[in-house]
Amino acid sequence: MVRCRRTGSTRRTANDPANTAFICSILFVDGTCRATSCSALSPRVCRQSTTCQVVMTMLSSFPSRLVDARKRRGLSQLQLASIADCSQRHISFLELGRTRPSREMVQRLSVALALSLRQANDLLLAAGFAPTWSETPYGAEALAPIRQALDFMLAQQEPYPAVVVDRRWNLLQANNGAVAMVEFLVGPLDPGAAVNLADALVAPDVLRPHLTNWPEVVAYFVRSVEADAAADGTAETAALRDRLRGYAGVQASLAAPSAETASGPVLPMRFAKGAVTLELFTTLATLGTPQDITLQELRIESFFPMNDATREAFRQWASAPTSGRAR
Repeated sequence: MVRCRRTGSTRRTANDPANTAFICSILFVDGTCRATSCSALSPRVCRQSTTCQVVMTMLSSFPSRLVDARKRRGLSQLQLASIADCSQRHISFLELGRTRPSREMVQRLSVALALSLRQANDLLLAAGFAPTWSETPYGAEALAPIRQALDFMLAQQEPYPAVVVDRRWNLLQANNGAVAMVEFLVGPLDPGAAVNLADALVAPDVLRPHLTNWPEVVAYFVRSVEADAAADGTAETAALRDRLRGYAGVQASLAAPSAETASGPVLPMRFAKGAVTLELFTTLATLGTPQDITLQELRIESFFPMNDATREAFRQWASAPTSGRAR
C-alpha cells in the first residue's frame, strides 16, 4: 500500500509501488498535471496522456537504477549508506521506491557510487531532476582550448603515433605518425571517413592481417571493453562489446590461454608488412578535471617503439607526405 501525498488516499499497486506517490508529489499541483497541463484528480486518469506515461516510467526507474549501480560497485546497502552518510534504512526505502530522493541525495549517491558524469545525469533524470552536467559537441567553439591542448600533445608525440578517441573508440584526432603507420599497413585513408579504432583492430580485414600477435592483443582489448560495459552499464558500450565479440576469431582468442601476456612488463603490438616489422606498446591518458561529459570520456592513446628498427621506420615516415588526415 502507498499513500498519495496530495490526497492522503491509499492504493495497492502490484508492480510499481512508487508510481502513485511519485506522480502525486511531482506531477500534480492542485489537481493539474505539470507535464501536460491537463486537469486530473488522480494519476489513474492522467495516465491516458502519453507525456505522463513517459514521465512516470522515467521516475519509476530510479529504484532499479540505484540497485544496479550499487551492485556494479560491489557494495551492500550498509556500505553505500556509510559512504553517502545516510542510514541503511533510507537506502532501502529508496531502492524499494518507498521514498523519493532529493536532488542533493541523488548527487551524494552519485559521488558515493563513483558514477561518471553521464551516469550521474542519468540518475538525476530517473529521479525526476534536470541533469547537472553538459555534453558539448567535440567540435564546438567552447572546447577549442581543449582541442588546441590535445593538438600540442599529439605534436609532441611525433614521429610516433598518437590519437584521441571517445568512449566508443571513435577517432577524433590523430597525428602524422598515426596516419603514416596506418597508411603503410592498410593504404591511403579518406580524410572525411569516420574511423572506429575498436573495429579497425578487431575486424578481420583492416589491421588484423598485419598484427602478428592479434589473438593476444584482441583478447586483452575486448576484455577491457567488457570491463567498461560492466562498469558503466550503458547500451552504447554494451553494443560495442557485443559487436566486437561477434567478429570471427574473437571468442576463440578470449578462451585461449596466453603465455605472452605474462612474458613481459607490457603486452606489445607487433605489426609486419613486407620487410618492415613494428613493435610498440601504448599508454592511455585522460583529462584530469573534466566538468563536461564529452571531455571526461576522451582518451589519448600514445604509441611508443620497443626497438631501434621501429624507431627508424617512424623516422623515415616522418619525412614522407601523408593523406592529410592528421589534425
